[in-house]
Amino acid sequence: MSIGLLGTKLGMTREFMKSGQSVPVTVIKIEKGRVLDVITKDKRGYNAIKVGFGKIKNSKLTKQMKGYFTKKKTEPKKILKEFRIGNNDQFKEGNEFGLEIFKDKKFLDVRSKTIGKGFAGGMKRWNFSGLRASHGVSVSHRAHGSTGQNQDPGKVFKGKKMAGHMGDKVRTMLNLEIIKSDLDNDLIYLRGSIPGSKNTTVYLRESVKNISRKTVVEKHEAKIKKAEAKKGKK
Repeated sequence: MSIGLLGTKLGMTREFMKSGQSVPVTVIKIEKGRVLDVITKDKRGYNAIKVGFGKIKNSKLTKQMKGYFTKKKTEPKKILKEFRIGNNDQFKEGNEFGLEIFKDKKFLDVRSKTIGKGFAGGMKRWNFSGLRASHGVSVSHRAHGSTGQNQDPGKVFKGKKMAGHMGDKVRTMLNLEIIKSDLDNDLIYLRGSIPGSKNTTVYLRESVKNISRKTVVEKHEAKIKKAEAKKGKK
């Protein structure tokens, strides 16, 4: 498992590339992580670091957590996360890191919570077609219809697609391209949309898949090279 960062979704805008292409981007404000504990293989059987993100009032902490942060001699952190790493020699308690850990990366995985839609029917939640709009169908046009079976087995199986709570689930978007990083303001611009509304907490990590596709800039450079090669042949 690689080290990740937490951030806040600020919203969407667009970036104009040097080629003149307009690219839709999501802007994320990154929280700097502070190393609170270095876990060694001798102590627990694996190497890891415990990192704290965000600020929280001291009055909102339990006595146990107040004691923990006092012991670590650091300000209270809102979210604590543990990252397993191969080698933890480069980390020490009190170290801070931010966007610089993604300096040479082109793609990231993003995890966040989707917008909650409340209680939704079968048509909205699962894209059911509903019943007929005429010829004898009365008051149940948007009903999902039969859910069970006959006498045998005579029950509704678990996992049946029915009306219920929609949204408000943790989802991961894979391989989102980094369009721009603003280290001075701790902002990162990712291509496309990500789940959640504004001010949603977002978790960023290195891509777990091997990606062979090109970035927007690389595609444009390849296009120019192809055009120049074509001109040279003529």
